[in-house]
Amino acid sequence: MNQYIADNKDRFINELLDMLRIPSVSADPKFKQDVIRTAEFVAEKLRQAGADNVALCETAGYPIVYGDKIIDPSLPTVLVYGHYDVQPADPYELWHSPPFEPVIKDGKIYARGACDDKGQMYMHVKAFEVMMENNILPCNVKFMIEGEEEVGSENLATFVKGNKEKLSADVILISDTGMLGNDTPSITTGLRGMSYLEVEVTGPNRDLHSGLYGGAVANPINILCQMIASLHDEHNHITIPGFYDNVQELSQEERAEMARAPFDLEKYKKALDLSDVHGEEGYSTMERNSIRPTLDVNGIWGGYTGEGAKTVIPSKAFAKISMRLVPNQTSAEITEKFQKHFVSIAPKSVKVVVKPHHGGEPVVTPTDSIAYQAASRAYEETFGVKPVPVRSGGSIPIVAMFKSELGLDSVLMGFGLDSDAIHSPNENFGVFNFMKGIETIPLFYRYYAEMNK
Repeated sequence: MNQYIADNKDRFINELLDMLRIPSVSADPKFKQDVIRTAEFVAEKLRQAGADNVALCETAGYPIVYGDKIIDPSLPTVLVYGHYDVQPADPYELWHSPPFEPVIKDGKIYARGACDDKGQMYMHVKAFEVMMENNILPCNVKFMIEGEEEVGSENLATFVKGNKEKLSADVILISDTGMLGNDTPSITTGLRGMSYLEVEVTGPNRDLHSGLYGGAVANPINILCQMIASLHDEHNHITIPGFYDNVQELSQEERAEMARAPFDLEKYKKALDLSDVHGEEGYSTMERNSIRPTLDVNGIWGGYTGEGAKTVIPSKAFAKISMRLVPNQTSAEITEKFQKHFVSIAPKSVKVVVKPHHGGEPVVTPTDSIAYQAASRAYEETFGVKPVPVRSGGSIPIVAMFKSELGLDSVLMGFGLDSDAIHSPNENFGVFNFMKGIETIPLFYRYYAEMNK
């Protein structure tokens, strides 16, 4: 197996580069044909690798790529999930090289989607090829690769609900997370949920001259900033009434176990060019970005932002806000609480509209399952050290949906690093990580099949 991987390394990388050149930005309609072209690319590579029943399954949005290999119905089945869409690349001017013209520099592949999730998803396609070409596929496998993860997987639940028999499996395998480091592999065992909203504050019925009207009417930008600022207190605690009512509090023993994971605060600050960290009082950095809920403004705009000066009081101001949720919180509950609170704190001089976008539920996966133990053994064999279980601050809303609809737990075998700059300019993915994923994934299949006998 390893010889086949070594012999085909350059081809595997070049195929990934070809896919990265396709700007599959699901959030922007102008890239619609490119998103579809990427789905066709993935489907063709699955066929070439030996998958059967490969198809682009239509949805109300972008198609879901399906393929399978059923070698023996009596054997366990692994359902692989990934996504082929990517985040917008804006702001383009901050990229060191064009985001859809991938380059390899210092052992890293720089391109939008390199890590999230084209590179990690494609590891599974190539790992499947490795197992097929070497006649070592030990169990059944199904692939479900979607094109709307970066816009909330709006149509995935409908597809899953309507295709439960087609998607029947024993475990779901996902690589859309990361590791603590190349010398400290880890397996993600928890994900935060999310509530994502857009707020609109309206003052006068048109933009006004700031000299003639300034001081006499409400400025929606000023009001919006005041309202947003009030959502945290001096301890960086979220002030929405009832926000923490259902938050699962970890015991001191559990927090102590988390603290055993290697973390260098000074290195963390240096990598982000920060003088100090910031967050909820009473919690460590690792706890703040994994087991605690958050509220962040993701974008804010209004008024005149072009070249030069234009002295106006804008009619409207807008912001996009996301809240990351932890176990026992639900996106519906938190969205409702935010809506009620945000409208209630608005002065009478403005009108406020809160528009929910999408959400997802938090999830914690078991570490005592056969699937987790198989993943742990696979990492230990290829990295030479046992992986650390960690909770991630990110959200993959479909993990909770898979559990509720298919009754299946997921194993989150990520190979990315914090330094990969996902969702940011200069996103990258290490060649080492890409190849190590292709080497490790077949071992998961081997151990999972052996442990299920």
